[in-house]
Amino acid sequence: MPNGLKTVLLLGLLSGLLLAIGEYFGGANGLVIAFVMAAVMNFGSYWFSDKIVLRMYHAEEVGPGNRLYAIVERLSRQAQLPMPKVYVIPDASPNAFATGRNPSHAAVAATQGILQILSDTELEGVIAHELAHVKHRDILISSIAATIAAAIMMAARFAHWAALFGGYGGRGDGRDRGNNPIALLAMIILAPLAAMLIQAAISRSREFSADAGGSQIAGNPYGLADALRKIEAASQRVPLDANPATAHMFIIKPFSGGGLMSLFSTHPPTEARIRALLGGIR
Repeated sequence: MPNGLKTVLLLGLLSGLLLAIGEYFGGANGLVIAFVMAAVMNFGSYWFSDKIVLRMYHAEEVGPGNRLYAIVERLSRQAQLPMPKVYVIPDASPNAFATGRNPSHAAVAATQGILQILSDTELEGVIAHELAHVKHRDILISSIAATIAAAIMMAARFAHWAALFGGYGGRGDGRDRGNNPIALLAMIILAPLAAMLIQAAISRSREFSADAGGSQIAGNPYGLADALRKIEAASQRVPLDANPATAHMFIIKPFSGGGLMSLFSTHPPTEARIRALLGGIR
């Protein structure tokens, strides 16, 4: 299934889950309040994401004459994108990300660690991947997913506290579902869990799309494939001290996790990404 279609379907599933909770709780005011609170929180972050995240990682802007700036400038022209601001993060762990609310207000940042271990061809693959995120407006997509997921979690939390203090009154139409504590408990626990799983799946889908888009911008998939191998190995030795809220932004997930935890991962397995990139080429 194409990743764009998969993202649309997952967003639809996430929205459907939100509507199902609203229907279950009778479309009560708590759901509306939860959605408004989530929207304000996440779209405030979306609007100022470049400033917030860059400040969080002490990123320093660089200009013409810098190796990273030259690569971003060349690839931006190839991608037909406005030139983003370029930043270097003073961290030895190899990683990179793009941020900004739209292509006209974008920024690309790379750590000192990634600049040290990658060749120009490999770095071009990484930057092309990040520019593909910008071109696909993935910051907006992730913000929408985060808003819906947060609203689901808040609504479930409201229901939890209402149930504890006896304030849950059901639908108010003669079909009071508050009399079924098992169903209420399942809604409180399983709905947020499902929202987290769907949100992570959306993030993984966008990573595959950015890999494919990046290989088109760079002209081939080899630089990015080789870069992913190097970054994966080096980041195990020198992990990035990243804020979990920003983990989805990086080209390689800052945190490791296998087994069931991989279901909640914001990134696909690196080997799966490389296989998708190279297809049957090698």
